[in-house]
Amino acid sequence: MEFFYKAVTKEGQPVEGKMTSSDEFVLGNILKDQGLVVLSIREEKNTGISNFLKKSLVLGKVSIHEKIIFGRNLAAMLGAGLSLSRALSIMERQQRNKLFKQVLANINNSIKEGASLSMALKEHPKIFPALFIAMVHAGEESGDLVRSLATVSDQTEKIYLLQKRIQGALIYPGVIMSAMLIIGIAMLVFVVPTLTGTFQELGVDLPASTQLIIDTSDFIKNNTLLLFIGLAIFIGVMVMAFKTKKGQRILDFIFLNIPLISPMIKETNTARTARTLSALLSSGVSYLEAVRITKDVLQNSYYKNILAKVEKNVELGLPVSKVFSEAEKYYPVFVSEMIAVGEETGELSNMLVKVAEFYESEVDQKTKNLSTVIEPFLMVFIGAAVGFFAVSMISPMYSLVEEI
Repeated sequence: MEFFYKAVTKEGQPVEGKMTSSDEFVLGNILKDQGLVVLSIREEKNTGISNFLKKSLVLGKVSIHEKIIFGRNLAAMLGAGLSLSRALSIMERQQRNKLFKQVLANINNSIKEGASLSMALKEHPKIFPALFIAMVHAGEESGDLVRSLATVSDQTEKIYLLQKRIQGALIYPGVIMSAMLIIGIAMLVFVVPTLTGTFQELGVDLPASTQLIIDTSDFIKNNTLLLFIGLAIFIGVMVMAFKTKKGQRILDFIFLNIPLISPMIKETNTARTARTLSALLSSGVSYLEAVRITKDVLQNSYYKNILAKVEKNVELGLPVSKVFSEAEKYYPVFVSEMIAVGEETGELSNMLVKVAEFYESEVDQKTKNLSTVIEPFLMVFIGAAVGFFAVSMISPMYSLVEEI
């Protein structure tokens, strides 16, 4: 926040100005350190353009890619011998994202006040996830912060790329279906009314399919505003419903049972579980804490529940491979077997890395083949829709020709 302050120097000279700080108490301490006697501090009320810019900053976003670059660059600078504060100052000056720039400034201020990097990152939980903070803390504890930063950047990038592959694979069918919907609405609004007028003039008996298309066209044309409002309300209600715990559970169930998509969702969650656990364990994070963080990283509620059972086994000192073997519907047998071997040999982290690499390659291959697999289904669907429309609109014309 921006504050306006009034103070006097030791010589009695009045001083006033503006300064940005997290709160007035922190600002008061800064001014005292400068040898000033604080008279008053009040928050500066921004209006107009400055207020708009401030709101834009608050509503800003730090992308995953920016966090990956942050981790790698910080690791490189620390590895080159720069102090943590200087490295953060350099990155702050280079940063173009206004929100991230302010966050880096706040982190640097916390470092200067004596906080550790992990403590400074904890002050921004919406920017830095628990995985990032835990691995940085482990690096500080082990004295190898550079390695931890490089590792968490690599792991975050692999998880990010896995997610992007699935999103990329779904773009093609999404574009096709959207284009079909737009073209279909355009046909109903602009083309069908013309043919309807022709049929009415000729007095042709219309088949049920033709009448259905005409009725749909009339409804859309006469209730366009109502239709868009209803659609907006429906989408809003669905979004709010899926944000609830029960709604999220239903959405997770749907994704886990959609043909073609379901195997990729399961393998993605398997790879993410193994990748996150292995990264945390290899960085020195305790087993229990690693499981808790992994549970938070996963998005699907069914997988969260499985990790909650794993957490209980870890607390009781029981092997966790049994939990995974009982959840074969979500985690393949290969996972529980590899974890069992890792627990027996003390190489759990290495086993999990192999599991992650295997399923990441599986997802990569499936995303490459997805377009090829989905394309025939899309062609059949499009052909059926076009055929239904064509037959419905042409059949009355054939009836008219037969009568002539």
